[in-house]
Amino acid sequence: MTDDTDARAGVVGLGMIGGGVAVSLARRGRALAVYDIRPDASAHLAGVPGPLGSPAEVAAASDVVMVAVVNAGQAREVIGGERGLLSAARPGLTVVLLATVALPVVHELAGMCAERGVGFLDCGVTPGDRAAENGMVAILGGDRPTVDAAVPVLEDWARKVVHCGPLGAGMATKIARNVVTYGGWRSVSEAAALAGAAGVDPERLAEVIDTADPEGHTLLQLLRMRGPDGTLPAAVGGQIEPLMTKDLDAARELAASLGVEAPLTDVARTQVRRTLDLGDRPVPAADDLHRFGLEMMDRVYGPGFSSAVPDTGEPFTEETVDYLFARVWGRPGLSVRDRRLLTLGVAATTGRQELIRIIAGGGLVNDELTPDQLREAALHLAVYVGWCNGTATHTGITAAIEAHTPQQEPS
Repeated sequence: MTDDTDARAGVVGLGMIGGGVAVSLARRGRALAVYDIRPDASAHLAGVPGPLGSPAEVAAASDVVMVAVVNAGQAREVIGGERGLLSAARPGLTVVLLATVALPVVHELAGMCAERGVGFLDCGVTPGDRAAENGMVAILGGDRPTVDAAVPVLEDWARKVVHCGPLGAGMATKIARNVVTYGGWRSVSEAAALAGAAGVDPERLAEVIDTADPEGHTLLQLLRMRGPDGTLPAAVGGQIEPLMTKDLDAARELAASLGVEAPLTDVARTQVRRTLDLGDRPVPAADDLHRFGLEMMDRVYGPGFSSAVPDTGEPFTEETVDYLFARVWGRPGLSVRDRRLLTLGVAATTGRQELIRIIAGGGLVNDELTPDQLREAALHLAVYVGWCNGTATHTGITAAIEAHTPQQEPS
């Protein structure tokens, strides 16, 4: 390649990103050759010359060529087609792929370039709408010498160049970044639906978020809390887990009460421990199993419930604590609320209103279920377990609600 300041740039594809890259390069005075299937593609691009006749002509006139096409098929044609870049490339040319494609395609294209002595970099870019303002981030994958040779040209259109690692690393980083973007859009959509169903103008939700976190740091807070090994310290995750669980349970309850579908909230709730790098809840050692089972009893039915369990060593009672609560209720796959609803359904088939009262009462004490939700459950279950058992279920639920609801003093 020639001296860094004299390196010639090429751009193939003059859409929003490629056109913006070309404008930024022209503004910096970089020698520039471009190609697009539309002959007039550069007419509205300030300082950008008219398109040449083929990608091959761009390769002949350039030292670093940015390929800004839409998909893998177009990238193959532009790079390796009959009049593609490689048909006129000389050793020392560097091809920089700006299109988002699958990693196997990255390695395929890099192999084609290597056969001709041409360097190749995969380069995710973001945000695309800032391309013409020298405002994008270039997310690079490739070997260090090829990166170093291309950086002077890349810096003419990118406000920051980030070398993420070897070939494919740039594309993987861009794809991961897209997950954050589109996953965030889904969470915003779900949150706005929830707020709207509760009578809140979504604009007020946006106002709260913008004011509380104007720089958007909360979105990446989990990454910044991770240690040098890339995982969240267990002590930190342990502190966050109960708060995260409580808040997501509240969100699920609100969604259920308003009839709003919240699948992302459900997934976030069931994956709390994995999100916080706590893994699946480990089964306690044998000497801690009984204590853990008693703690789970209190989580299921309310503080102090386990104090009524007799310490007699009787096998059935021991297995109730050590197996049913420690090993089954304590598993991470379902929340306590989920397991309670399943248990309520089974209990409804027995017609034992005193058992229903205990199960429903735990849901009220833990703020997992509202009285109206329990009444709705009684009606739903009656259809499946029969009206006689349903009557017992309704009676038990009503008794739990009355016991949980403060009674007003007579006036």
